[in-house]
Amino acid sequence: MSVDLKKHVIELFVLALLTKGPSYGYKLVQDLNQHILMSESTLYPVLRRLEKEGRLTTYNELYQGRNRKYYKITPQGKKYIDSYIEEWKDIKKIYDIIMSE
Repeated sequence: MSVDLKKHVIELFVLALLTKGPSYGYKLVQDLNQHILMSESTLYPVLRRLEKEGRLTTYNELYQGRNRKYYKITPQGKKYIDSYIEEWKDIKKIYDIIMSE
């Protein structure tokens, strides 16, 4: 898998998790690790990039006396997911043709 494609797939995966509701970094890593292995050091640059691009927002909440940073998908992030779903439908058609031969 190309680095660029892998980057987009990870971004989509993170945003898809956030469609279920806001979450924080450690929890996102735990949720992602049920499907792919990812460390916090890999996730946080992805989260910063998505925030910079306006695809997610952050807010802080106090949890057990400590500040916890939460991530929430934006309408722009949802639109990003929707556009890739359309692209994946086309890619799947090609994949299905190749695999049927």
